Amino acid sequence: MNKKHSKEFKAKVAIEALRGEKTVQEIAQKFEVHPNQVTLWKKQLIENATSAFDKKDNAKETIETEKKQDELYRQIGQLKVENDFLKKKYRQLYGTEPKL
Repeated sequence: MNKKHSKEFKAKVAIEALRGEKTVQEIAQKFEVHPNQVTLWKKQLIENATSAFDKKDNAKETIETEKKQDELYRQIGQLKVENDFLKKKYRQLYGTEPKL
């Protein structure tokens, strides 16, 4: 059975493994996870450590992503209104639902 662990839990385990004060086996027993999982989380922490210092880039990307998402939602809303309008007019003209 797979357990879902929070990001905070994973970070805590990975940091303890990174310190090297205990063996991977000891850490795995302490936190009740498989030793392979401890090794994987430690590897992920090391690979992604540089992103912790990219706050400006992450903030810019987040803002840009939110702007794009807002624009797409606006377009979806506009297209839905147009589509509903055209369906209504088609029913008025032909008395049936449009065949797609």
